[in-house]
Amino acid sequence: MPQLFVATGATKWNDPKDFPWTMGWQPNYQSESRIYAKYILKEKPNAKIAILYQNDDYGKDYVKGLKDGLGAKAATMIVAEESYETSQPTIDSNIVKLKSTNADVFFNVTTPKFAAQAIKKMHEIEWKPVHFLNNVSASIGSVMKPAGFENGQGIISSAYLKDTSDPEWKNDAGMKAFDEFLTKYFPEGNRIDGSVMYGYTVAQGLVHVLKACGDNLTRANVMKQAASIKNLELGGLLPGIKVNTSATDFAPISAVQLMRFKGEAWQRFGEIIDADVGG
Repeated sequence: MPQLFVATGATKWNDPKDFPWTMGWQPNYQSESRIYAKYILKEKPNAKIAILYQNDDYGKDYVKGLKDGLGAKAATMIVAEESYETSQPTIDSNIVKLKSTNADVFFNVTTPKFAAQAIKKMHEIEWKPVHFLNNVSASIGSVMKPAGFENGQGIISSAYLKDTSDPEWKNDAGMKAFDEFLTKYFPEGNRIDGSVMYGYTVAQGLVHVLKACGDNLTRANVMKQAASIKNLELGGLLPGIKVNTSATDFAPISAVQLMRFKGEAWQRFGEIIDADVGG
């Protein structure tokens, strides 16, 4: 049974040989963190890095990517690694412990609930490292706003989707189509929750695959078409980011752009970076 566009960047879903019926969607977690590592090496080569990560495949993927990206310097640059369990009510104690290491860079590998907690707690205890937040938790609606905009200033993350709260896209055809879709089919949806745009874009990808199948809707043909996407542009993706797959590449999206939080919005900077090659 085809399991298409799983909502994860876990590396194990880009494994056509061992999992020929399953395909992820978003940029690979390890690749994303390698991009952060490249930025750190360039901008803060003597950084002392503290990491907070979720104790599962998702969290460990990000940590591995950062270490791979830092290379030989990882052993000296990373001064602390703290993991947390999803069953914890709060990660406040983890943040306090990490601050005590005097790290000046913080890599925050958390899901939205814990990301918001971390941002709040860091402000409360006046810990102000350069803060990298994984893309998973970059939503304005579910993380930055609940955490308090004033507490998230300067945080760096990455994007591949258009930010629904950014006026830059007010007259964008893709955003207008998104708004029309919500009005018709999901009027109660929280428009500024990043997961809503995420789900919409995944659905567009699936529609493309089904149309490509024509009248041959067999399981084998669905997988064949899903693994044959070439330079597909979708309305919710940032300009320059395209969907590509092949029989040996089950990672549909592999490019991101860095962004920094300022005021009440993310501001993108630099070029689109292909995460597959790290630059």
